[in-house]
Amino acid sequence: MPDVSPTSTQILIAKGTGGRESAVRRWLFAQQETGSTEAVEGTGDGTGGEQASRHRKGSHWFRVMCLTGVDYFSTLGYQPAIAALAAGLLSPFATIVLVLLTLFGALPVYRKVAGKSFRGEGSISIMEHLLPWWTGKLFVLVMLGFAATDFIITITLSAADASAHLIFNPLVSGLDGGAVIITLILIAILGAVFLAGFREAIGIAVALVLTYLVLNIVVIGVGIVHVVEHPTLIPDWWAALLTQHGNPIMMVAIALLVFPKLALGMSGFETGVAVMPQVRGENDDPASVPVKRIAGTKKLLTTAALTMSVLLISSSFVTTLLIPQQEFQPGGQANGRALAFLAHEYLGNGFGTVYDISTILILWFAGASAMAGLLNLVPRYLPRYGMAPQWAALSRPLVIVFTSIAFIITLIFQANVDAQAGAYATGVLVLMTSASLAAALIARRQRKRAQLWGFSIITTVFVYTTAVNIIERPDGVRIAAVFIGAIIVVSLISRVQRSFQLRSKTVTFDTAAAGFLFADADSTGVIALIAHEPHGSSDNAEYQKKSRDERRLNNMPASSPRLFIEVTVSDSSEFLEDLLVEGTVRAGNRVLEVTSSAVPNALAAVLLAIRNEYGVIPDIYFDWSEGRPLTNMARFLITGAGEVAPVTREVLRQAEPNTARRPRLHVS
Repeated sequence: MPDVSPTSTQILIAKGTGGRESAVRRWLFAQQETGSTEAVEGTGDGTGGEQASRHRKGSHWFRVMCLTGVDYFSTLGYQPAIAALAAGLLSPFATIVLVLLTLFGALPVYRKVAGKSFRGEGSISIMEHLLPWWTGKLFVLVMLGFAATDFIITITLSAADASAHLIFNPLVSGLDGGAVIITLILIAILGAVFLAGFREAIGIAVALVLTYLVLNIVVIGVGIVHVVEHPTLIPDWWAALLTQHGNPIMMVAIALLVFPKLALGMSGFETGVAVMPQVRGENDDPASVPVKRIAGTKKLLTTAALTMSVLLISSSFVTTLLIPQQEFQPGGQANGRALAFLAHEYLGNGFGTVYDISTILILWFAGASAMAGLLNLVPRYLPRYGMAPQWAALSRPLVIVFTSIAFIITLIFQANVDAQAGAYATGVLVLMTSASLAAALIARRQRKRAQLWGFSIITTVFVYTTAVNIIERPDGVRIAAVFIGAIIVVSLISRVQRSFQLRSKTVTFDTAAAGFLFADADSTGVIALIAHEPHGSSDNAEYQKKSRDERRLNNMPASSPRLFIEVTVSDSSEFLEDLLVEGTVRAGNRVLEVTSSAVPNALAAVLLAIRNEYGVIPDIYFDWSEGRPLTNMARFLITGAGEVAPVTREVLRQAEPNTARRPRLHVS
């Protein structure tokens, strides 16, 4: 046998555009950078120097913290007001409970997730790999529904709160009642920016976050000074608490009950792991586990959590003591803008306007962070599962879809910040519950008993918090249910429609397989494959019988060399894949072995790769499968097998319209 090196052939999946394209269509379906982590890291595993070089790129973890901080820190624009509306005078106690859950619950969980998510996959990907077969795919679809709820509501709620800061600014007049219009304009501008291409996101984020944090520290500091200068404020507040709730034990109990309503104050953790590919590693970072990148991300998460915890407690304290409770109610001057109220009240309208502008910008940019998260998340999963049209892997069509959905959500909620808080918190809490469960399962696999118990307790707390939030404010589940239902329906329809597509990105022949094919093409000019169902116990008699049947029933020429091909189904829930064709000799018979998620699609890809690589149009010989056609089709869609011959022919027909160049199928 000749010494033939392994070969690899790229299989191009047809785009289905056909003919001439308009300029609008070319622009719409062109890929461009959007600021998402996908552009930085890609979706493949990556090995060797290429992946290592990626780890060395990126930015310092502090700068990347500002990128996730536009989502996390911007909640200060509305969190104190929402906390006061939900917990009243107990807001500081409920906020302390939230901070404890942040530091001793969410932070350890996401530090654990960061160790397994250095490509920005997040907890969803971890659970996908921990759950087998279609179970993992269904879980991902459900989690994508909640993630879409989280990110879409981030866009709409942030824009709505930005419009509230603009409308209530005393230097602006004539905008009363225009919250919906202003919110829609802000969302439209956001969509337009992403359609044009989103660059320099980190530099903008650093400037916005640092300015916003400094302004908030000034406002909170002035508020604390005012509280100190008026020593009766704290006793009056405490007396009012005793009058309302009776004793400190009852206060703590009520704070534990109401703190789930404040859960959107933990919104930045999922974004924190999503931006991991932006964190710069070091030259000596291993390609498989970039230790320095992971360490930088853990610093990012810890610093953000500590900073936000201090700001949450202090802001809740000063706003509760200094702002009358009626101002937090709908229509009040502090509704959705408690710190802005203090900025105008104690530092004047000039400083207050600067604070409003900073808040509007960072809230708008929080929507940008959420849009980037969506553009990173959806293409990572649905196209890879075959559960979305191919354009779902491109940025501009997705931007149009997400912007349209944000318009609808804004109109449904009439740009009301309080009304959207429940939906936002639901998305955040479900993702955190998923992350804590993933952390517990990782600890179990690593046989770390103490961590397992700790993460299990955290998971239980998040389950409770999520359940309370859903019962109190079911809007989040309703919106998520709509997203989940739409995703599942679209995914199933797309999977069926794309079931006859080529699924293989590349086909690689190992040395033995390449030797078999080269020998047949060189000696006879014919490559004839016999499709054989793999059996671990196949012996020479079975291969001989299969060969005789094909020559007798399928008129396979006696001069054609005999080469069997066997496809073993691995995980039929997968869609896109790279195929490896391995050659072996079993019981004296030459066999090509392939592992794939679907038998017909793999056979079609191998046949086309043989034609392209060896310049011979191959023949393949099949037996008809037994069973009913509908049953076989269902088996193909679910298990990747079923009626192989006609499906292989259909895949080839769609992939190669030229019949003269199409591999030939023979069925008996």
